[in-house]
This record gives sequence, C-alpha cells and structure tokens, in this order.
Amino acid sequence: MPTDGATIQLRIHELRQLFNSIDPSPFRERDLDPDCEEFIVSWAREVPPDRGLRVEIHVDREQPPAELAADVPSAVHSHFEREAALQELHRRRILREGRLSLAIGLVLLVLCEGAAALVPTAGLGTPGQIVREGLIIAGWLVMWHPLEVLLYGIWPVVRERRLLERLAAADVRLTTPTRAVATATA
Repeated sequence: MPTDGATIQLRIHELRQLFNSIDPSPFRERDLDPDCEEFIVSWAREVPPDRGLRVEIHVDREQPPAELAADVPSAVHSHFEREAALQELHRRRILREGRLSLAIGLVLLVLCEGAAALVPTAGLGTPGQIVREGLIIAGWLVMWHPLEVLLYGIWPVVRERRLLERLAAADVRLTTPTRAVATATA
C-alpha cells in the first residue's frame, strides 16, 4: 500500500455484526452486512483512485476465536471480489443491451430516413414537410437510448467495479479488545 493510503475505520461491538446474519455460507464466503458494506464503500468513494486503502475493523466488546478472527481479512477480500465480479457481469449486460439497441436503432433509422425520402413534399405542402421531418426526427430519437447506454451508461458501472477491486486488494486489519488479531493484504 502506498504511504499516502487512506484508512477506513469501522467499529463494531461483536464480530457477527460485520457479516450478513441471514447468509448461510461458510464464514469466508459470507456477505458483509449491508450497512457495514455501505459504510466501507461510501468512505472508499471519497479516496482518490491513486491512493491505497486500508480497512481497520475494531471489535469493542467481544474477543472472537483466533481462527475466526484470522479469517476476517480473507472474508472481506472475498466479499469485495465477488461484488466486483458482479459489477463486471452488469457491465457486460449493459454492453450487450447497448449493442442490441444500436442494431435495432440503426435499422429503424434507415427505415425512417427511407420513408421520409419517399414522402412527396411538393404535392402535400406543409403537411408533407411535417410528416417528412417527423420521420427523420423519429429515426434519430430511436438512436437516443443506444447512444446513451454505450456512451454514458457504462461508466458508473466501470467506476464502481474499480472501486470494489480496490477494496478487494485493500489491507484489512482486525483489532479486538486485547490485541491486533489479523492483518492481510490481497
């Protein structure tokens, strides 16, 4: 971790508060509690991307078993790795939707432009021009969604995935009432 890294401190009373209580997975594969995850992620968003991250988890009351405490860093890393992988799947779905929408939009644009070219403007006057211009505008409006998805919709998902990857690689430390129990980096 770079020397100018940021530390995110999380205080809990008991180790079980860190993990989702309804998740039946083994300890290392459990999801973080949604509130704990949101706290960590929201603080990590405030840290510039070029700075390293450290997550310090302070357990105030409970002295968890040593083997459980030793697994906390890997469990936190695993959680954020899974979340980053889910964001990557989301990014792929958005790109697939964008490409499909673009193909449909291009076909409709060509059809609208072709139909507009077939509308006679000389014989119909103003109504003919309105129909012609309406078809051209409709063709370009159909392109709005694909362009929005491909040009703008993908970047928030990419940023979120990168943030989760940074958290998956963060230095995670667990301290209990008597000692620092576990330290690990990905």
